[in-house]
Amino acid sequence: MIRSRSNRPAIEIADILRRHGDAYRRDHAGHLGRVERRVMSAIVACRTEALGGHVEACNDCGMTRIAYNSCRNRHCPKCQGPARAAWLAAREADLLPVPYFHVVFTLPAPIAAIAFQNKAVVYAILFKAAAEAMTTLAANPRRLGAEIGGVAVLHTWGQALTHHPHIHCVVPGGGPSPDGTRWIASRPNFFLAVKPLSRLFRWLFLKRLIGAFNAGALRFFGDLASLAELDAFAGRIKAMQRVNWVVYAKRPFGGPAQVLAYLGRYTHRVAIANSRLVALDNDHVAFTWKDYRQDGATKIMKLKPDEFIRRFLLHTLPDGFHRIRHFGFMANRHRAAKLALCRELLDHETAPNDSQPPPVDSEAQTWAEVPACPDCGGVMRIIERFRHSFRRSSPRTSPFRCDTS
Repeated sequence: MIRSRSNRPAIEIADILRRHGDAYRRDHAGHLGRVERRVMSAIVACRTEALGGHVEACNDCGMTRIAYNSCRNRHCPKCQGPARAAWLAAREADLLPVPYFHVVFTLPAPIAAIAFQNKAVVYAILFKAAAEAMTTLAANPRRLGAEIGGVAVLHTWGQALTHHPHIHCVVPGGGPSPDGTRWIASRPNFFLAVKPLSRLFRWLFLKRLIGAFNAGALRFFGDLASLAELDAFAGRIKAMQRVNWVVYAKRPFGGPAQVLAYLGRYTHRVAIANSRLVALDNDHVAFTWKDYRQDGATKIMKLKPDEFIRRFLLHTLPDGFHRIRHFGFMANRHRAAKLALCRELLDHETAPNDSQPPPVDSEAQTWAEVPACPDCGGVMRIIERFRHSFRRSSPRTSPFRCDTS
């Protein structure tokens, strides 16, 4: 008997797009871009016969099952598990035996509106301004006086799927001294002062945004069309110079193991997980969300299918845009050498055994393990591969869907 691998939520984003996607494409034909269309098609096809797949059999009991291929689109809720596991395994060796801090940089709504119409340009500015603000302030001898580094992850959504671009930065609490001879540690529960960090971030961001405008790299349309004029754009910039930009630092993590678990939750998230969907019909999509204005109370939100799809597609990223980036001594161009220096400096202060990074968390490992037989726990091996619209002669083996990684 042939089965399918399944652990399928009751409702998926793919179900919404199958049911209402054609109407959405028709109603928004003039405004739907190539990236959005491709994302919709990929999610609908993911783990269906449209992408082909394979038949796998248990080495011990002989049970067989069908597994369809994943779309591997980074916006697909079902395709992030393997990508997450691989990324975590690669990052495990980068962890240092020091406290880590979590700093979040958020764009004010008027700037977020510009970002939405210029995603590649403005999101890149957001990364650069956040990284430069932290590294500059940390290098100040009156602050920390050290070279720092970290990883930054772009999120563009809020709990209600509205456009809310912000960057999560995970940063070790300290860094090498300017001359590279000693490790300078931050205070146990304090990294950098938030107010000067916020002001510096605002100044660096607006400076780069003005540069992009002067270079003709920004485009404005719809409600923002007037910003193409110099006076209107200058007025928007002046207004943004007078408001506080939200930057906040969370409490430090308990250790590198907690950092790895945290990164695993954040780095490969999509706008909404299938597990948050609770109802779907011809008129509404219902999903859970946390209302942080009421201490994170969990509520149910209902949206028209057209509006739900619109909000979901707000968070597609341009082709080739990297939403996970490293900065400071963690930057790709010199990461290995800088981390080796950091460990050498830390070894002078701690016992050698303390400097070993922890193993990848067990949840991450399960994604990468060979799938087990659901009957006996044996190892499943691939016995046949197929492409597209797979059919077998036996009526018992009509196409199945695979819904696990």
